[in-house]
This record gives sequence, structure tokens and C-alpha cells, in this order.
Amino acid sequence: MGVPVSSPRSAKVIDLSVMRDRMRARRRVLRLAPENDGLEMLYQLDSDPESYYSIPVLAWGLREDGEVVGMVPWMESLIPCHELEDPQQGHFVGYRDPETDDVFMLAPDHKVFELEHAAAYYDYEASEKTTLLQQLPDTLGTHALCMTNSASQWQLKQVFGWRLYSDGNIEALLVDEARVTQTPVLAGDDCLYPGRSRHDMVYFFQRAVANQIREQDPATLEALAVMMTGDNSDQVSVGVHDCEA
Repeated sequence: MGVPVSSPRSAKVIDLSVMRDRMRARRRVLRLAPENDGLEMLYQLDSDPESYYSIPVLAWGLREDGEVVGMVPWMESLIPCHELEDPQQGHFVGYRDPETDDVFMLAPDHKVFELEHAAAYYDYEASEKTTLLQQLPDTLGTHALCMTNSASQWQLKQVFGWRLYSDGNIEALLVDEARVTQTPVLAGDDCLYPGRSRHDMVYFFQRAVANQIREQDPATLEALAVMMTGDNSDQVSVGVHDCEA
């Protein structure tokens, strides 16, 4: 027999989509600061648990909840380092200072102070319209492997920079070689465009991997085929588009 209870109150209906939007908003990046001292993201692969790997941090991002996170170009986007948690691609271990070999889990204090002060100074009014907040140069030699549609050839293009928008979205800036009128290309030139505004698929690679793709290294192209199609029987054809930034 059940336990008697008093008259129940009306149940509160929770809109899960609204809660997801609120959580996403708290994780939204408000401000970026470039990493200029060579700090790295340290990660491990499940297939090789005895080894550690590192890649340079591109920038630090201040989120709406006050957290400061390292950012790296990874696969299809610029991601917070600590969100790297994939059994095949790797999982975040910490940040590393290659000069001292120190490993730490939180953003360095000087970057936290820099971002907090910059965000307070550039305190933009909220607007329903998405606007451009910042534009940073890419200092790592990041490249994007792009495809406009399933029938087109893959294009390898150097990433010129990154744009942060008021909705927290971060887009890679690429160069339209046909519209270059002056070199070197500078921020604000009409030849620059956000990668996803033209390409259906965009994958990011470090400079060393991009050079292997450029040289048509068989092992690298086979790994690309597996990553993109899940089948190494497909040949990946890549067109190289280089432009000095």
C-alpha cells in the first residue's frame, strides 16, 4: 500500500531546449587573447597510453561564465582544449610550458587578467544581431582542407586568421586567391572570407600535416581517407591553394 501524501502541487514543466540554450550561452566565448609564449596543449591517445603529445595553443578564450580556456584548431573547429575527449583522436591532459616542462590544468594568471581587463574595456552592448567582435591572426601555420560539395575536389588552404562573433561562434578566415589585389594580405582585405560561408566541410591541420598533404604523402592521404570516409579504399584528391598572408 502506498504512503498517503498531501495534494500534489502543479508540476513545473521544464523546457529542455531552453535549458540547453542557457548552458550553451554560459559557455559562449566573449573575448580571445593570442598565445605568444609557446604554451602547448598536452594530450594522450587511448591507443598509446604511455606517450604524450603536444600542439601549440593558438589563443585563450574568456567564457561568459568567467572561465578562461586554451583554444586549438582541431578537426572541424577551434575548440577549448579541455573539451578534447575522444578515444580515437585523443584526450586532454593539461597545458605545458615547453621551456620549463611544467604541466598545469588552468589558464595562466596573466592571460586571465589580460582577458578580464580587455572584456571590461570592450564591454559591447547586447544585440540580437550577430556582430564581429574580434579578429586574430593565425600564428601556427594552420591549414584548412575544404570541400564545397560532394562532387568537388578537396582544397588545401592556409588559414589567415580567426573571427569571433557576438554569438560565440568562431570562424576561420581563408583567402580567395582570385580576389587578391595586394600582397601581403592584411586584415580587412576583400579577399578574405569565413571558411564555412563557402565550404560545406572544413577540417583543420597543423603545418606539418599540411605539408605532408601538399607533398601527397601516401600514408597521410590514406589516413585522411579513413578519417573522412571511414574507408581507406577511397582516394583523396587534394588541390593546393597557397597565398602569402
